Amino acid sequence: MKLRLAARALAEAKQIKTWWRENRPAAPDLFEQELDAALERISARPTSAGTLYEQGNLEAPVRRVLMPKTENHVYFAVEGDEIVVVSIWGAPKERGPKL
Repeated sequence: MKLRLAARALAEAKQIKTWWRENRPAAPDLFEQELDAALERISARPTSAGTLYEQGNLEAPVRRVLMPKTENHVYFAVEGDEIVVVSIWGAPKERGPKL
C-alpha cells in the first residue's frame, strides 16, 4: 500500500524538523529517525497501528501513532489503496489537530 504525506503533514514535518535541529543539539536527527520508524510501523499495519482518533471529521477513520521520544503524534487515514498522513502534531498540546 502506498503511503503519502498530505501537504499539511509535510509542512508540519518540515517545521518540526527545523525546530528540532535548532533546539535539540544533542539529538538533531531524532525527529527524523522517529518519524521514519513511525511511518514504517504504519505501512506495515495501516488498519491496526496506533489508536483511533475520535475527533477526526474525515470520511475515513483516522488513527494516530505516538512518537514517544519527540512527543509527536502521526495522524493518518487509509483511503482506498493509499495511506495518507494528514497531520503531525505535538502530543503535549492540550488538544489534537482539527481534521
